[in-house]
Amino acid sequence: MTATIKMAFTTLLLAGLVTAGCSQEPKSATGHVVKIQLTSAAFADGQPIPVKYTGDALDISPPLAWTNAPAGTKSFALITDDPDAPADTWTHWVIYDLPPTATALPEDTLKVAQLRNGAKQGLNSSKKTGYSGPMPPPGKAHRYYFKLYALDKLTGLASGATKADLLKAMDGHVLGEGQLMGTYQPQQ
Repeated sequence: MTATIKMAFTTLLLAGLVTAGCSQEPKSATGHVVKIQLTSAAFADGQPIPVKYTGDALDISPPLAWTNAPAGTKSFALITDDPDAPADTWTHWVIYDLPPTATALPEDTLKVAQLRNGAKQGLNSSKKTGYSGPMPPPGKAHRYYFKLYALDKLTGLASGATKADLLKAMDGHVLGEGQLMGTYQPQQ
């Protein structure tokens, strides 16, 4: 009986460690996370994303702007994903090491590994660099989350990192975060 209890305890402990290591949200640097105001001139929070920013049209990134960055910010990172994708969460954009003085990303941000300001872009779920707009299958509208993080360091990642790489690099270094959610449903 003791061996059975010990084995069950070990299994539970290992399951907890594995689950803790797979967190989708990075931990904060200070235990307190400042709320950053993230907005777009193209759509309001919770509203439809205009078709030109989707894979069904021009497939360009929407303009984004933010305010209320916390003191001590050394860089920003942005992840855009769709948790409503059929198989698993689909990553549409990974961009990081944006300078601490940045307050916006322009419409149609170039799809290059490194921007002029030093920011680096990672791979989306299509294994391409830069923004990949919404293009869900016909049916219900999908939600697209633009998540901005203020970090207390540069990530140290080379261009071409994945969302998982970025989450790992950010863990324990988040000072603030903001979120903007837009929806998109293709015309049938």
